[in-house]
Amino acid sequence: MQEKLRDIARFDGPSSIVVFLVALPLSLGIALASGAPLMAGLIAGVIGGIVGGLLGGSPLLVSGPAAGLTVVVAELIATFGWKVTTAITVAAGLVQIGLGLSRIARAALAISPVVVHAMLAGIGVTIVIQQAHVLLGGSSRSSVLQNLTDLPARIGALHWPDLAVGLVVIAVMVIWPKLPAQWRRVPGALVAVTAATVLSLVAGMNVERIRLNGSIIDAIGLPAMPTGNWGAVALGVLTVALIASVESLLSAVATDRMHDGPKTKLDRELVGQGAANTVSGLLGGLPVTGVIVRSATNVAAGARTRWSAVLHGVWLLLFSVALSGLVEKIPTSALAGLLIVIGVQLVKISHVRTARRTGDLLVYAVTIGGVLFLNLLEGVLAGLVVALVLVLWRVARAHIVAEVDGAGRWHVTVDGTLSFFSLPRLTRVLATVPPEQDVAIELTVDFLDNAAAEEIQEWARRYRAAGGTVTVDDLGGAALDAAATVTPRRATERPAERGLLPWRAHARGGLADGIARYHRRHASLLSDDFDLLSGGQRPEALFLTCADSRVVPNVITGSGPGDLFTVRNVGNLVPPAGTDPSIEASLAYAVDQLAVRQIIVCGHSACGAMGVALTAPAVSPTIERWIEHAAPSTEAFRAGHPVRRAAADLGFDDADQLSLVNVAVQVAAVAEHPLARAAVAAGRVEVIGLFFDIASGRVLRVTDSAVVEAETLTHA
Repeated sequence: MQEKLRDIARFDGPSSIVVFLVALPLSLGIALASGAPLMAGLIAGVIGGIVGGLLGGSPLLVSGPAAGLTVVVAELIATFGWKVTTAITVAAGLVQIGLGLSRIARAALAISPVVVHAMLAGIGVTIVIQQAHVLLGGSSRSSVLQNLTDLPARIGALHWPDLAVGLVVIAVMVIWPKLPAQWRRVPGALVAVTAATVLSLVAGMNVERIRLNGSIIDAIGLPAMPTGNWGAVALGVLTVALIASVESLLSAVATDRMHDGPKTKLDRELVGQGAANTVSGLLGGLPVTGVIVRSATNVAAGARTRWSAVLHGVWLLLFSVALSGLVEKIPTSALAGLLIVIGVQLVKISHVRTARRTGDLLVYAVTIGGVLFLNLLEGVLAGLVVALVLVLWRVARAHIVAEVDGAGRWHVTVDGTLSFFSLPRLTRVLATVPPEQDVAIELTVDFLDNAAAEEIQEWARRYRAAGGTVTVDDLGGAALDAAATVTPRRATERPAERGLLPWRAHARGGLADGIARYHRRHASLLSDDFDLLSGGQRPEALFLTCADSRVVPNVITGSGPGDLFTVRNVGNLVPPAGTDPSIEASLAYAVDQLAVRQIIVCGHSACGAMGVALTAPAVSPTIERWIEHAAPSTEAFRAGHPVRRAAADLGFDDADQLSLVNVAVQVAAVAEHPLARAAVAAGRVEVIGLFFDIASGRVLRVTDSAVVEAETLTHA
């Protein structure tokens, strides 16, 4: 317990002060932007920190009033008044608790990210337009359109002292992130608002200042029940609950990516957010969400547990009770400048670029337009509808092209999702192929329904009957022959990697068909690599492995042409120096001429050579003489080599244990071989042992005493 208290004092205490300094001006500014009593922002900050911190499922997420709900709250206050708005906040919190207890929190993350980004951007633009009036010495209007319409008149009647104060805040906020790290330990928002306030007081500026009308205790008040318009009330409750939930969960997930500690329990986080909103509404506070700005500050400041968020709420409470008079010195235009910077930061150019790259720019534009000129919920719903329509359009649409190559062969390529929706385009493209040609239909599709499959098969039948030839290659996750026998959307065959499958896995097997598939699928893709390699090779490693046909070096190492200088023999053995000219020639050439950086010895499970070495069955004299080179491995195995014990712990049988021991013994033999010893000792060459478990497809690393996952390999 003492150690826990020591860690809280050491890490969470200091970080909570930093978060408090960030949260103080933001809470006031968001209350100002929402049109709520300013103390409502501080109440929400206190409750979000203490209640959300104690009950939430995220250890480092910090909750409080958020810019994402300013537009909604402003509309609710304009429609129902402040007291009823707090009642809506209470009801929204209860809805969130219900959602959390229903364990559907993760479903909220199914909302398209582009819609969320556009929603935040719309809120940011709305805040900027609203607060521009306050910055110029006036007050904001009730709608974006009215604010835009009245802006020219406000510019003509601007109040220079208010503008000067706001510009000071904006300048400090823009410059602060570019200053040295030791300066940035103090939150820029606090510095900006403090500097602007001091300037206004020293210069004796006639500016509008914050009016609190008492302390936080005086501001606490119970909500009032609505007297009618219940449909609008229900819509308000749903809007606040959904937006607060989505923003909190997205912020929690983003915060999890910033630290290595325990991750968020999303359902519990939703319950905690609901409890915070319920209490905040009951006490007269703004709605609460998890806030990424405060949470990122919390992580960067070194917080370790949820006590940092809780303590930040305590500091807000103490400040609001004891030092509320200081807040009344702050000019409203200073908070307007702060909010304008926050609003601009919500509009991220990177999100717009991503939407343009991914073809979601229309979704982004519709969402942000709806948020600006309708309301938040309708804008989000409009964006979701457009996103859904785009998904349906993409699902229904396949990319189908027919073209002839230099050899006169026609290629019909189909990418994407092929269903009956695409039949008009499919038939139109197939009709462009001239008769009596050699045609390859390449299907790189993840969905193929029976209607599309029948169309292709029928066209191929008619085309062959008319004297042409047709070859169909299934390169994607859905296969033509299976379309009539399995449920659509199911991957009926292995995907594009099926080009690496054995000959027997294809409709027509054998060497000739394999070479034909290579020319159709891979030759053109690898032409640039082969061109670079035509002048010589510079492989990364000498790969010594068994001659067993089940071991495919390039597949199990994820390598390509020119990466491996491969040597194979029965049992992946390294005979003593002077006994095998083939191995020695390969070893000398790899080390001296090719300057490989690694020598890899790779064994495998169910190895026939190791079976012979272990049981000594009757075999031909030629095989018997060769297997004698495995005698050191057999002796080490029987003597209880450490690798044998490690292999037994992993569940391998005796034959596979010997194979693993053999890898370790052959690695040592390579390292001590006269042709490699000097390079290994000098560190120019690293000798590595691998083991391919055929049954599981895993590649393991073998050291002189252990068997571990091959992912532990590091670059030399």
